Amino acid sequence: MTESTHLCLVSNQPTPNLTPALDPDLAPRRVILLVSPDMTRRAEALEAVLKPRGISVARWPIQDAWDVEHIQQRVLELLEQESALIAPRAIALNATGGTKPMSIAAYEAFRAYDLPIFYVHPEHDRLIWLHPADRPAVDIANRVRLDAFLLAHGARLEASVTQPVSAPHQALNTWLVANVQHLARPLGTLNWLANRAERELLSPALEPHQLRDPDLAELLDRFADAGLLRLEQGRLRFPHEAARGIVNGGWLEGHVYTVFADLKREDRRIQDLARTVQIVRRDARGALVPNELDVTTLMENRLYLIECKTRGWRDDGPGDGPGAEALYKLDTLADLLGGLQARAMLVSYLDLSAYTLRRAADLRIRVCAGARLPELRQHLADWLPRTRV
Repeated sequence: MTESTHLCLVSNQPTPNLTPALDPDLAPRRVILLVSPDMTRRAEALEAVLKPRGISVARWPIQDAWDVEHIQQRVLELLEQESALIAPRAIALNATGGTKPMSIAAYEAFRAYDLPIFYVHPEHDRLIWLHPADRPAVDIANRVRLDAFLLAHGARLEASVTQPVSAPHQALNTWLVANVQHLARPLGTLNWLANRAERELLSPALEPHQLRDPDLAELLDRFADAGLLRLEQGRLRFPHEAARGIVNGGWLEGHVYTVFADLKREDRRIQDLARTVQIVRRDARGALVPNELDVTTLMENRLYLIECKTRGWRDDGPGDGPGAEALYKLDTLADLLGGLQARAMLVSYLDLSAYTLRRAADLRIRVCAGARLPELRQHLADWLPRTRV
């Protein structure tokens, strides 16, 4: 791209402003942000991503994001100033973001100056020229990493895990998934015991009937062979907190990550992948809020979030049960961290109630649960977009 400056319209959807600016073939030397007072924090987030990458960033304020005449006048003032500073046609409008009045007003002002205008297609991640319309569309490179993507959406990545799951733990995870139908009950018992061991790494004493349960005994033996626990005088002893966390459901997160990593090796469009992603973001009042994302990936500059659960859902039904809580959390985080194009999935070791499945469908959250869990790889492959035509 020959244009050295992009005018970007700041809104709650930063991705279309970010991805062209970080594509090596499209990147400008300078970005000007058209920003209203209520979008100041979003402008700051974009600056935090662009400036460290050597892109100069300036703000051009507007007072009302819905006043077409005011916005058009401000953009004309900007273009008048820019015309004296830069070569003709060296500035382009990214008309994707902002309110509709911002987009319309800026479009009209750029057309009046016969300056280039482009739009980022939200589904195909492709830059389309609106003016002049005879310029060919450009597929945007998938170069954005999770830390930059999340930062542009107002969240700072504090920590994440990207190393593969160890071979012994992979073998354990595969066995747990393959035997999901007869291990559901004893795994619920093990989850409870591991949960109660959070502080001292020592579980409550197992009941006599639990000690006689052959399915639970087999389960404990498998986790013990993987070095994650040992039976000590009728109680479970965990070697460290990380091991207790794996037993208490973290193993499913590791399994999902392993399956996704296998897909990533086959599909170069998957640009980043991590698990146990710890972030910090600010809420509407400006307070810092920590969150942990189980498995997170970027593909074609779109965020995919997966929540992994091994708990039971027997008490789920109309109202705000644990199933509803998990789904609402997932839906909210997908919207906050990935915008309109983000996608979310709930992976559950146990089956979900019909009510929870309907609620997930209403929220457009994909589900892979219970007996379907051995088919996870195919579920993920079907969930991701097909190759661009």
